[in-house]
Amino acid sequence: MIKKKAPEQHNDFEDAFIREIDEELKNEKIKNIWDKYGLYIIIFVVIAVFSAVSFESLKAWNDRRNQEMSDTFAYALNLQNQGRFAEATEVLDNLAKSGHGIYTNIAQMQKANLLFEQNQLEQAIVVLQNIINDEDFNPQMRNIAILKLASYKLNNAPAAEIKDLLQPLTEEQNVWNDTAKELLAMLAIREKDFSEAQKLYTEISNSPKVSETLKTRALDMINVLEQK
Repeated sequence: MIKKKAPEQHNDFEDAFIREIDEELKNEKIKNIWDKYGLYIIIFVVIAVFSAVSFESLKAWNDRRNQEMSDTFAYALNLQNQGRFAEATEVLDNLAKSGHGIYTNIAQMQKANLLFEQNQLEQAIVVLQNIINDEDFNPQMRNIAILKLASYKLNNAPAAEIKDLLQPLTEEQNVWNDTAKELLAMLAIREKDFSEAQKLYTEISNSPKVSETLKTRALDMINVLEQK
């Protein structure tokens, strides 16, 4: 019985010995890799950890900053609604100077609205003109400023000036194309060019992207102009 177990004990010894050698070889390989690349591994890990922490920190900071800007803008609107225009203007000016993305643009647009509300038309027009001239301003908000300024100039500004102002919006791919054409049609009526006005209203009514409200308004104006 004892002699029969000897080979098994011998095999167990060999297996353990082989495993020990394998472990030593693995450790030696790891040591060699570490000796050769250890510094780079450390740098990589540090960069990875730092990047993750920095991204999360930056995101949290940006979210908090956006919330602060939103709260500040809401505060300015609340002051305006209370008729505290001077205070609202000061808050909007500070927000416009903050350099924090879209809120700086929104603050300037709202300042123009506030000035119009106080009937300070010249100052409001200056603000809108500055927005239009600022190539770094949000493009869609610049377009709104153009429409707003054109509508206020519609009563008395030279026709050529209003046409030049609206020209960038009359391109077919511009989302404000139909609205710009409506202002130009109103300008044509002011100038007693009824055929041009009818042409523009027809283009608006046939536009594939026109809103139902604007389309209805255009059709009504076409009916009125046909009676001229």
